[in-house]
Amino acid sequence: MDLSELERDNTGRCRLSSPVPAACRKEPCVLGVDEAGRGPVLGPMVYAICYCPLSHLADLEALKVAGEPQVWVWEPEVCVWGRDSRVCAGADSKTLLESERERLFAKMEENRDFVGWALDVLSPNLISTSMLGRVKYNLNSLSHDTATGLIQYALDQGVNVTQVFVDTVGMPETYQARLQQSFPGIEVTVKAKADALYPVVSAASICAKVARDQAVKKWKFVEKLQDSDTDYGSGYPNDPKTKAWLKEHVEPVFGFPQFVRFSWRTAQTILEKEAEDVIWEDSTPEDQEGLRKITSYFLSEGSQARPRTSHRYFLERGLESATSL
Repeated sequence: MDLSELERDNTGRCRLSSPVPAACRKEPCVLGVDEAGRGPVLGPMVYAICYCPLSHLADLEALKVAGEPQVWVWEPEVCVWGRDSRVCAGADSKTLLESERERLFAKMEENRDFVGWALDVLSPNLISTSMLGRVKYNLNSLSHDTATGLIQYALDQGVNVTQVFVDTVGMPETYQARLQQSFPGIEVTVKAKADALYPVVSAASICAKVARDQAVKKWKFVEKLQDSDTDYGSGYPNDPKTKAWLKEHVEPVFGFPQFVRFSWRTAQTILEKEAEDVIWEDSTPEDQEGLRKITSYFLSEGSQARPRTSHRYFLERGLESATSL
């Protein structure tokens, strides 16, 4: 998977996609949606779609059953009906080794005549600024909007989507109703663990995980940390290696590299313990209840506001706030 566009700028979001197979423009298609990297405190979150004609569902499944049998999870009662065939269940890509996921993705790439995919890579910086902004944009909303955007992207590219299967975020009923409202002409199904139930969702999951695996491996640190220790474990908050890496790479004033999701509780706890307190001149403390009253901006004659003292770090270096340029 070519992630050169992400490597050039990994501070925002990046959309990558395969060419749209001609068959997907002509025939009714099924589309699956899944993500990778929702929980880690390190690295990007990747949302992916995979699609193919209903008439090729059996072919899509055939690409996967060549894998090791012990990694497959079968639920025969869960089936997707194609034009002339029925395909049941799929594989949970979390049970696959990284090398196996890469092999399966390579097989999908070899069959571009009927398989297409697209993905959005959401950087840790984007996730953090969304969740910590003045107007909060939580992870569920970001996930829902990204999935909706990818489905719309497929439609805009001319894919004849008639069925959509999605691995849920939050309550499946609410999520399904929202997607159904956005795409009234498409049959939408939202399920928990959909990547273990539907082959096309499993394929999307593989695309997402391969992209995240490669993005984490090849991450370009804008903070010039290329030669630093990259043994950060799984990236999940409870991983001891991840916690150790975070503590080692916290900067007392500026915090973490952009590889870290500042909005995660794990990162915030380390910042509170290891970093310096900073008081911003244009904001009020988070622990202050409510907003300032408008009358507080008008001081009565003779009253004085308590002056704010700069931190010792800035005083020792002769730095002060610049109010004009």
